[in-house]
Amino acid sequence: MPELPEVEALAHHLREHAVGRRVQRVDVASLSVLKTASPPWTALHGREVTAVARHGKYLDVAAEGLHLVTHLARAGWLRWADTMSATPPKPGKGPLALRVHLGPPGQGPGFDLTEAGTKKGLAVWIVEDPDTIEQIATLGPDALSLTRDEFGAVLTGRTERLKNLLTSQRVLAGIGNAYSDEIMHVARLSPYATPARLPEESIDQLYDAMRTVLTDAVTRSVGQDAARLKGEKRSGLRVHARTGLPCPICADTIREVSFADKAFQYCPTCQTNGKPLADRRLSRLLK
Repeated sequence: MPELPEVEALAHHLREHAVGRRVQRVDVASLSVLKTASPPWTALHGREVTAVARHGKYLDVAAEGLHLVTHLARAGWLRWADTMSATPPKPGKGPLALRVHLGPPGQGPGFDLTEAGTKKGLAVWIVEDPDTIEQIATLGPDALSLTRDEFGAVLTGRTERLKNLLTSQRVLAGIGNAYSDEIMHVARLSPYATPARLPEESIDQLYDAMRTVLTDAVTRSVGQDAARLKGEKRSGLRVHARTGLPCPICADTIREVSFADKAFQYCPTCQTNGKPLADRRLSRLLK
């Protein structure tokens, strides 16, 4: 799933390549991705792209008073091309959900929004104000916008598991399953830790780890071609998706806790005093 660093890199790419161009045509291959009906997607035609922003894990392309807002979900992606096919896509064929032409179709650049797999979650809104989208209006502060004191205030009184807090977009915007694993590993904290009970020293470690992990990932990602971002993300991970491999810090075996539709990884030596966490697939930890 694209998280803050990858979405920021995509936004950076569009700022460099899309801003200043006019939307010539929008092709919709999957109506189910559109979560708004008014204004219609044709209202984007002829409008100049004026800015590209990021709201947590949401990508926002502004075009003269309208916003094309996208949440890439688990398997969605943005693919840029210097020349887009002029032939309108056939609905329901392949991973293509929506295509934006930023030049004459068949002659100019643009981008596709695609989604792999059968479990669909890609979502697109066309709105005049992004804050009218409930998911954006209810976002917590951006994970990279907080000072140490503000971060400490976020943790005050929170009794859910640390893994839950870091991935709750209403609490902190931008962090998902992968980078939360990396942050907790760098901070040497258990995914099951209770945020409100963490000593000040641990909160310092967690804040520094969050800043370091996300900033380093943004630095690695920004400027990369969109097609290479997924590989860049994988190459920088130390514990997430590395079950059974040695921890790069202590060489202990990376362990996993699995649930119905997701899993997280951690190092027992670095994070849980050498004790493996119970892997209860019916656990309600991540619900």
